[in-house]
Amino acid sequence: MVGWLVGTVLVLFQIVLFARVIVDWISVAGGGGSALHQARRITHGITEPVIAPVRRVVPTLRLGNFGLDLAFMVVFFGVLLLRTFLVPLIPF
Repeated sequence: MVGWLVGTVLVLFQIVLFARVIVDWISVAGGGGSALHQARRITHGITEPVIAPVRRVVPTLRLGNFGLDLAFMVVFFGVLLLRTFLVPLIPF
C-alpha cells in the first residue's frame, strides 16, 4: 500500500511538472489570459517548494539571451529515478 501511494504521488507530481513546462512555454510564446495565469499559479505553487532549494545549488544555465533551468531538470529526473528504482523496493 505504501509503495503504491508513493508511486502515485510521484506520478502526479511528474504530471504537474510537465504541466508547468507547457504553461511556461505558452506564456513565453505570448499566450495570456486569466486561465493561463491561474494554471501558472497552481503549477508553480505545487512544484516551486521542491525546485527552489535545488535552484539554490544548481543555477540556471545562461546561453546568450536564453536561460535553461537545470534545477527543474534535476528535479524531474530525480522524480523519475525515484519512481524507477525506489518505489519497487517499497513493500506493497
